[in-house]
Amino acid sequence: MSNSEGQLGSGLTRRRLLTSGTVALAGGAAALGLAGSHAQATTAVPESWDEEFDVVIIGSGFAGLAAAHEAVKAGASVVVLEKMRVPGGNSIINGGIWSLPGTPIQQAAGIEDSPDVMVRDMMAAGLDINHVALARKVAEESLDALMWSIDELGVEYLSEGSQLGGHSVPRSYTTHVQSGSGIVTQQLANLRQLGVEPRTETIMRQLLRDDDGRIKGVAIGENYRHPEDNDDPSRFIKAKRAVVLASGGFGADVGFRTAQDPRLTEAFDATNQPGSTSEALRQALSIGCTPVQLSWIQLGPWTSPDERGMGLAWTFALVCAQWGLWVDTLTGRRVVNELADRKTRADALIAAGNQGIAFCDAGGYRYAEAIPDDRMERLLEREVVRRFDSLEAMAAAYDMPLEPLQQTIDQFNASVDTGKDAEFGRYLQADQFPIGEPPFYVSRLAPKIHHTMGGVAINTEAQALDIVTGEPIPGLYAAGEVTGGVHGASRLGGVAVGDCLVFGRTAGRNAAAEPAWDA
Repeated sequence: MSNSEGQLGSGLTRRRLLTSGTVALAGGAAALGLAGSHAQATTAVPESWDEEFDVVIIGSGFAGLAAAHEAVKAGASVVVLEKMRVPGGNSIINGGIWSLPGTPIQQAAGIEDSPDVMVRDMMAAGLDINHVALARKVAEESLDALMWSIDELGVEYLSEGSQLGGHSVPRSYTTHVQSGSGIVTQQLANLRQLGVEPRTETIMRQLLRDDDGRIKGVAIGENYRHPEDNDDPSRFIKAKRAVVLASGGFGADVGFRTAQDPRLTEAFDATNQPGSTSEALRQALSIGCTPVQLSWIQLGPWTSPDERGMGLAWTFALVCAQWGLWVDTLTGRRVVNELADRKTRADALIAAGNQGIAFCDAGGYRYAEAIPDDRMERLLEREVVRRFDSLEAMAAAYDMPLEPLQQTIDQFNASVDTGKDAEFGRYLQADQFPIGEPPFYVSRLAPKIHHTMGGVAINTEAQALDIVTGEPIPGLYAAGEVTGGVHGASRLGGVAVGDCLVFGRTAGRNAAAEPAWDA
């Protein structure tokens, strides 16, 4: 064990090691140590360790918990480290929608789908810069992960499927609580039965990569209170087999995200929880991981400026307003295919001046019955969603020209009659109906930062790749939003769940199978 002074030898303390300029990204190639057979910042392995586990997992969302589950089942000792006060990350607040092909719901409805079709949809949304092998793995293995979540974790889903933007067919499952908590709580409960409880308020300060190129463990800080670190001495945890990085994205990190895309300043709200920041990703880059597509940052198009963060208006936009239209209040005209991919819709709303609304009539609002608890009542009470007895009243409330609005509705209704959206080519569901039955329900739209597509490069075995050699970094796996390449320029709705669970399970199994480096 380390002594009370935290000495590492040669007068180098733990704190001095972790604050040393040799591990900073700012030094460019010198900081990355781009010399020799692999990229490396410093020799940072301590002479002794405070604790040791076979597998150390950073992050407690879908991916990290899935990795922990598989690693424990494989016989490994596991610790899950979470910097926030509660586990779950963005996963626990996500919409609980999972898009995947070949599901029992699709089969019962006679919907033809396949992994090939889903990969084509993912590539179209991703502007063909997706890493195809990674996208295909998600499409091909999501069904197995779904059944695992049902049979082994006990996750419950609604009995009806849904259609999300950018998908060519309806292929989305939704948890019975319509939140990612429906999966995360079951993951946590099952892990608890296996003897693993995430350690909260514990931040990973440094990945420890030895001069042989292998990840040997992590340096951590305890009693962490986001966003302020404390001066507690760092402790060292030995990862005898591997570290799994599942720390999520950086959508709430204004400084880091504007370094990738200068347009995404603090003027843009984010749907992410406050801990969606870049510390773990920057650590991974500092020890030689390959960065992939960091500047591709997705905005959720269905969020409202009338509430903070993710809010609840997205539920109305996806459930009720998918039977209605998205229009520009300045013109009364549609701005986009309401079922296009997220990037297409967000870009269209921003280009139109961010004056868009999503609305439906009484027919669309009937689908609010499927929305759990009292979400719609709360939205109406707070006037995030507003109700109008006539189209005239709705137009007046948003200073919207009535005549072009009526023409827009008439044109869409004509498309419903012919079965083809002549204006934007929207997928028309078999039971799509003409719009016009009052009352009308409306929410304002304002895209918010939602998902960061870029991160560290991995292969299909979830191994993190070295920036110099392109080969796997021994002892380091990564899964979920901290990785890049799966989604390309823009992620399709509901695909994050499969991405996290498929690669999380892969990372956990493979990490547990790594030979112990100290054997």
